[in-house]
Amino acid sequence: MKTIKVTIVSAEKELYSGTAAFFAVTAITGEIGVYPGHVPTLAHLKPGQVRLELENGTKEVFWISGGILEVQPNEVIVLADSAERAADLDQAAVEKARAEAKAVLDSGKPELDIEKALIELTLAKSQLDAVNRLKNL
Repeated sequence: MKTIKVTIVSAEKELYSGTAAFFAVTAITGEIGVYPGHVPTLAHLKPGQVRLELENGTKEVFWISGGILEVQPNEVIVLADSAERAADLDQAAVEKARAEAKAVLDSGKPELDIEKALIELTLAKSQLDAVNRLKNL
């Protein structure tokens, strides 16, 4: 089975460096799936999941807050603003953050920083999606 080298890094750490048979991520233009031999691509990433299928069939899920994707025929690099393995995310804390951000938005107070609350809600939703994807593997 052909594989592609994958590296996922954030400003804080390297989360993954290895090979995969398949790679998927959510760009601002939509979902991108990559197999070995993919055409070179650059893309802006939005908050969401990075999914890998390894050579042995094992699946890995990561969460990123956004970043840049570079694809070459034999290599994929994700430069994330921040990132975590989905297994390391605290589901209860993420659900609490999501509920708090939604409550702020629903309150409608004029002095609120709505943009900040929307960003926090988007990040929390994307983290929950990653956690839920991991549970369904």
